Amino acid sequence: MKKTLVATAVVATSIAASVSAATLDSVKERGFLQCGVSTGLPGFSNPDDKGNWTGLDVDVCRAVAAAALGDATKVKYIPLTAKERFTALQSGEIDVLSRNTTWTQTRDSQLGLNFAGVNYYDGQGFMVSKELGVKSAKELDGAAVCIQAGTTTELNLADYFRLNGMSYTPVVFDTSDQTVKGFDAGRCDVLTSDQSQLYALRIKLSNPNGAMVLPEVISKEPLGPVVAQGDDQWFNVVKWSLFAMLNAEEMGITSANVDGMKKDSKNPNVRRLLGLEGPRGKGLGLNDDWGYQVVKQVGNYGEAFDRNVGAGSPLKVSRGINALWSDGGLQYAPPMR
Repeated sequence: MKKTLVATAVVATSIAASVSAATLDSVKERGFLQCGVSTGLPGFSNPDDKGNWTGLDVDVCRAVAAAALGDATKVKYIPLTAKERFTALQSGEIDVLSRNTTWTQTRDSQLGLNFAGVNYYDGQGFMVSKELGVKSAKELDGAAVCIQAGTTTELNLADYFRLNGMSYTPVVFDTSDQTVKGFDAGRCDVLTSDQSQLYALRIKLSNPNGAMVLPEVISKEPLGPVVAQGDDQWFNVVKWSLFAMLNAEEMGITSANVDGMKKDSKNPNVRRLLGLEGPRGKGLGLNDDWGYQVVKQVGNYGEAFDRNVGAGSPLKVSRGINALWSDGGLQYAPPMR
C-alpha cells in the first residue's frame, strides 16, 4: 500500500507540473464530459441493464455537463476500481472523478489532486450476518473481514482493531461487487466499508434482511468530486456546479419550479443563481444560464439525494448529517455572489 502511494505521488507530481488550464476548452471541443465513476454501487454510480448510469455521484457528473455544455446527458461514464481512479485522473483519461472518494490530507497534497467539495458526508462501518449474533464492532476480535483494496477503509480498519486490541484476517478484493459476493458466499464474517456503501451493498445480498449494519462509525469519510491540480478554472467549474445544487435547495428552487422562479422571482439570490444578475457565467468561462441549466436538468441537492439514496430510493438513507446547515446538517455552500 505504501509503495503504491509513493509511486502514485511521483507520477502525480510530474503530471501536475505539465497540466495546462485547458480542461474546459477540451470538454467543449470534445462535446462531452469524461467522468470517472465506480464499477457499480447502487445509489451512487450504478448502470442499469441498458447501460444507463444513475446515482448521487452520477448527478454530479450530470451537473458539471449541464454547466459546461448546457446538456446534462453529454457524459461518458468510465467505470474505475479504487486502485485505478487516481491514475485515470492524473493521466487525463477522465476530466473529473465522481466516485465515492474520501477527501484526505495525503490525497489532497501529494497526488496532484483537488477535491471540489463534499456531496456526501459518510463514515466507515461494519455489516454482519444476523446469525453471527454480534451487536457491536467491539465483539469482532478474530473475525475475517471482507475489504476493498486501494481504499482508506483498509487503513481505518487496521487502526480500529489495533486501538481496541483485537485481531482480524483481511479478505481483500478489487471491487465492491466482489466484496459483497465474498461476504454473501461466507468467505468472511464481516464486510467493512463506508456506511453508505454497506446499505447499497446489502440490497445485493441473496437475503438482504439477514444482514445488519452495526452501530459503530469509526471514521470521517467526506466524499466528493475530484479534479487534477493545475487548472483553477476547471476546479471552479466543478465545485460551483455542486454548490449550485446546494444553494438551489436552500433557496427552494427545484427542477419543477425553476422556470417560474426565473420568470417571477425578485429575490436577488435566486436571480444570481439563475444568471439573471450578478456575476453570471463570465468568471467561470460559462454561459450566463449555467446555474439554471444545472437545476433544470439535474435538480437541487435534495432532489438528487432523495431519488438516489433517500426516501425515494431503495436505500432509504436518512439525510442525517447530509441535511443542509439550516436544518442541522453539514451541507453548506458559499453564496452565489
